[in-house]
Amino acid sequence: MTCLVTGASGYIGGRLVPELLAAGHRVRCLVRTPRKLRDHPWADRVEIVRGDVTDAESVAPAMDGVDVAYYLVHALGTGRDFERTDRAAAHVFGEQARRAGVRRLVYLGGLTPAGMPESELSPHLRSRAEVGRVLLDSGVPTAVLRAAVIIGSGSASFEMLRYLTERLPVMVTPRWVHTRIQPIAVRDVLRVLVGCATLPAHVSRAFDIGGPEVLTYLDMMRRYAAVAGLPRRLIVPVPVLTPGLSSHWVGLVTPVPASIARPLTESLRHEVVRTERDIERYVPSPPGHPLGFDQAVDLALRRVREAQVVTRWSSASVPGAPSDPLPTDPDWAGGSLYTDRREREADVAPAALWEVIEGIGGENGWYSFPLAWAVRGWLDRLVGGVGLRRGRRDARRLRVGDSLDFWRVEEIQRGQLLRLRAEMRLPGLAWLEMRVDDTGAGPVRYRQRALFHPRGLLGHLYWWSVSPFHAVVFGGMARNIVRAAARVEEGRPPPPKPAAAGCRTASGPVASPEDGTVPPGRHRPP
Repeated sequence: MTCLVTGASGYIGGRLVPELLAAGHRVRCLVRTPRKLRDHPWADRVEIVRGDVTDAESVAPAMDGVDVAYYLVHALGTGRDFERTDRAAAHVFGEQARRAGVRRLVYLGGLTPAGMPESELSPHLRSRAEVGRVLLDSGVPTAVLRAAVIIGSGSASFEMLRYLTERLPVMVTPRWVHTRIQPIAVRDVLRVLVGCATLPAHVSRAFDIGGPEVLTYLDMMRRYAAVAGLPRRLIVPVPVLTPGLSSHWVGLVTPVPASIARPLTESLRHEVVRTERDIERYVPSPPGHPLGFDQAVDLALRRVREAQVVTRWSSASVPGAPSDPLPTDPDWAGGSLYTDRREREADVAPAALWEVIEGIGGENGWYSFPLAWAVRGWLDRLVGGVGLRRGRRDARRLRVGDSLDFWRVEEIQRGQLLRLRAEMRLPGLAWLEMRVDDTGAGPVRYRQRALFHPRGLLGHLYWWSVSPFHAVVFGGMARNIVRAAARVEEGRPPPPKPAAAGCRTASGPVASPEDGTVPPGRHRPP
């Protein structure tokens, strides 16, 4: 069959695509930025079309000839109107699917408490429930899969659990740690998503999906500690931590920013336990499935330790982060574009210099004044940004669209150019470019550019206030990258970054289809 996947650049969608291909289906991906899929290993095996689920004119042609359409996006985190955006996008998607004669829609939503009115749900779960209802009313047979916490390396839910448990041997927690939850491994979510492609035409309904165990969040933290080989955690619940305070607490301790942590923690106040197992009649579980919590955690941790994380919660752009590409006109329609240029000769092979450039960030740090980078990361977290703790998806390789601490990879020409776009909170747009210039006639040159397009007077003041530090930060970076390349050339790996830099890898890599999350987004993929 021909399957349309929305959100293919996100956490679940990026894992579903290879699973559909392995099942023998043809796959078409609908994405707002096609180049984000360019470096995925399956990119040359799928059809990629540009579009946005809120735009009927771009969705209509994407639906042409499609048998099954997967809806894996939502507007969570885009502002107070995210529920209205979700509702409008679901109407567009369902209507265009009906007009195109699509045989089935499949939607991954959230598990809600049995019998609770939607008006009493958290905004996150209320919107997920409404989207499912809109798609079911579209006239196209629809399978709505309702999951609670999805456990897998790189998922936002797993990162919250992992960092809270690992970093806090003693913790004061909100009341929601006693809420009953039925977690599910990402491997089982993907298995059911693929299986829904072949549901009988008369099946159009919601299905609860979950693992074999019902646990409290307190149970999950203690079980995680046991699987990870950590001492037993002392956890003291208190009634005074509101969802808002909880989200800031989670944002302080984990790499997940408060903008994403808040809807997740708000939803944790609801008991989410599945009330039926009807999906088993249509997509039976193979022996050993669904996976238990301990096994799901063990698989996720193994992916992290072996650097085999395929997608992460940060695969999708952070709500509010700039997405404008680097302007080709240096004056950008007459506006200012400040530039800091650095250049150094490197008596090394081009491959050694590139190895250092592509390995920058995360555990390796930024090769200059660690405290300055750490302070900038802390300040970013204080104003609601992502800070430095997202780290890297992979310790050695980058691809377009990867998050890299508080940057995102905008362009990569392997062996030559790495361009990063800033996602920290700034009064303007910023980029950092690193190039290997090898003419073949003489030594290799390392070229570095930091660019800033100010927004208003505050943007200009910001640039001039930080420019006195550029010689230390950017000058030191250029100098130390060349030195690190010389060490690589000599066969010695670059030294580990000083602990003060605080640039820890957020989750190592992201999970393979073997391990999961509850999606974040602006129509962003889960």
